[in-house]
Amino acid sequence: MSKDKIKKTKIKSTEDRKRLSVFRSSLHIYAQVIDDITGKTLVSSSSLKYDKGSNIDAAKQVGLAIAKLSKDNGISKVIFDRGPYIYKGRVKALAESAREGGLIF
Repeated sequence: MSKDKIKKTKIKSTEDRKRLSVFRSSLHIYAQVIDDITGKTLVSSSSLKYDKGSNIDAAKQVGLAIAKLSKDNGISKVIFDRGPYIYKGRVKALAESAREGGLIF
C-alpha cells in the first residue's frame, strides 16, 4: 500500500484527558493543551521565551512550562499529539520533561 493511501486517525481529547499538541518549526517548538470538546486552547507555551542553549534545552524548558501551567489549571492527564513529527529529538525532550513536570500521558 502506498503512503498516500494510508489514513491517519485523528487524535481527539476526551472529558478527562485533554490533548497536548506539539508544533515544531525549524527554529522553535510550541506546545498547547487543547479541549477538543469546547474547541478552546487551555494553556500554551513556546520556545520563543527561551533563547538560551540548544533547541533540545529549549524544548525541555517548554515541556516543564506546559506541565506547570497545566497543573495550575487543574489538568493532570493529557493525550500526547505529536502530529506528523517523529518521536525523537526536540519532540521527545518536550514529552519527557512534561512527564517530569507531572503530566500523565
